Amino acid sequence: MLRQGNDRQGRNAGHGPDGAGLRIGVVVARFNEMVGERMLAATTRTLRESGVREQDIQVVRVPGALEIPLVLGTMARSGRHDALIALGCVIRGETYHFEVVANESASGITRVQLDTGLPVANGILTTEDEGQALARVDQKGADCAQVAIEMARLVSTLGVQSS
Repeated sequence: MLRQGNDRQGRNAGHGPDGAGLRIGVVVARFNEMVGERMLAATTRTLRESGVREQDIQVVRVPGALEIPLVLGTMARSGRHDALIALGCVIRGETYHFEVVANESASGITRVQLDTGLPVANGILTTEDEGQALARVDQKGADCAQVAIEMARLVSTLGVQSS
C-alpha cells in the first residue's frame, strides 16, 4: 500500500523511493571482494536511508557472479522478499571468460525476474579494470537500492490494479 504523500511508484516527493515495510534480499559475489563489499555498503546504506529496516535486509554471499542467479531464484521462490539485488564485479581479463561470466550472469538475473515476477536490480559491474569498478561502486550500489524499492512498489501497485 502506498503511503500518503507518495506517488504511484512509492517515491517520496523529492526524497527518492520509500522502502518502509519492504523486505529486500541482496546476493553479493565474493570474487572481486573489495568491489562487492563496497557496493554492498552503499546498497545497504541507501536501503536504510530509504526506510528499509535493518532486519528486513537479508544478505547472502556466493563465490562469484555465475552463482548469483541460482541463489536469487531460491530467494525469489521463498516468498520472503519484495525485491532482490544482485551485486558483483566482472573485470575483463585476457580470455573469453569475461564475456561468458558477464553474459550468463545477466541472462540468469533476467530469467529470475521473468520466471518469478519478483524485481531484481542488477548490480553486477562489468569493467576493464579494478579502477573503473571502484569508481562506480558507490553510485551503482545506491542505484540498485533505489531501483529495487521503486520496482517492488510498482509491481505491487500493478498487481493490486489487475486483481
